[in-house]
Amino acid sequence: MGHGGNVIDELVTDHREVEELFGKIEALAPGEKNRKVYADQATMELIRHSVAEEEYLYPAVREHLVNGNTMADREIEDHSKAEQLMKDLEGCEADDPEFDRIVGELMSEVRSHIAEEEQTLFPQLRVACSDKELNELGEKVRRAKKMAPTRPHPSAPDTPPANKLLAPGAGLVDRLRDAMSGRGKED
Repeated sequence: MGHGGNVIDELVTDHREVEELFGKIEALAPGEKNRKVYADQATMELIRHSVAEEEYLYPAVREHLVNGNTMADREIEDHSKAEQLMKDLEGCEADDPEFDRIVGELMSEVRSHIAEEEQTLFPQLRVACSDKELNELGEKVRRAKKMAPTRPHPSAPDTPPANKLLAPGAGLVDRLRDAMSGRGKED
């Protein structure tokens, strides 16, 4: 979280970190308790990433790309599907029969979303925006990730201005809950 550089570099680095966590989940045997730890870590990263994209990236996509509204709406819809899966996963332990199904569906959804962003959205944004705009967006995204929630809130607003107002408060509560519970930490 918070890698530096322009918005595209920042978000691609997030994608690689999430993929690394998915790889750790896939490398462990079904039922292994660390699968839940890595799933929680992936959820924490994905939620922060999604909130930052919804606050800053997608408004820029709407503003700068010819088909920006359609693209941003589709990306937000992808986030909603993934967030519901993460909410469902939150209530499962690694040995729960539903865990493998839900985490598999989440990985598939997220990988498809990442491919769409990296192959279509990011190249178009790179052409449409100046280096200065991309760098400024990168800084805004980094700030948003620091304040963002770490748990799924599927019913929370996902477009400005409401998401920008509510995310920091939810983020504070989530980080306190994570600290108290040890969520996302290996034993």
